[in-house]
Amino acid sequence: MSEVVKLQLIGLSVIGSGILILLFIRSTFARVIGFVWIVLGLFTLTALSVPQMASLPPVEEKFDIATVKTPTDMATIGQKIFFSKGQCALCHTIGPSESARCPDLKGIGAKLSREFLFESLTQPQAYIYLDYRHEGVAKEYPARMPYINKNPIGLSKNEILSVIAFLQQMSGEPISVTVAELAAPGEAPAAPAKVAQSGPVAVAQAH
Repeated sequence: MSEVVKLQLIGLSVIGSGILILLFIRSTFARVIGFVWIVLGLFTLTALSVPQMASLPPVEEKFDIATVKTPTDMATIGQKIFFSKGQCALCHTIGPSESARCPDLKGIGAKLSREFLFESLTQPQAYIYLDYRHEGVAKEYPARMPYINKNPIGLSKNEILSVIAFLQQMSGEPISVTVAELAAPGEAPAAPAKVAQSGPVAVAQAH
């Protein structure tokens, strides 16, 4: 017997008990309790009649280097990572949006070099982003993005390069990331460069 059926039986029992109280007990307080039971039972049955959908976390994309033959393959994987494991779309948009919490990434692959993109993904606290793509004073985005190569996101070097390939392809640019740069299984990825905490903060500008 499923959990839904069990709850439905409980709801019917509650309704039945409420009806019996209304029929055979004259006490005003008890009759109020019986009426409340009937309402709760009906509410329970109504809620259980709605089709139930399981809420599951997004499926994590498996990066199988053996299936990657071209930079376009990398961009395809990068697009999936962008909208799933990478959680990029939670804050960024691809196209103008007044409600965006972080910079619009439309055309970003044509504006910034792949080296800059890689460093801004692995060392985001080193940058302040100024957006000049609208009238008036440049919109400033503070350095609030998490390190995507660390927990809880924890993208590998291969996954980061694939996201960069997607951003370049999405921007209509030739993909400068090559398949030869991907780390083979078991090979340690290159450690991201460290940024001195006391150093100046770089400013990325979009025009």
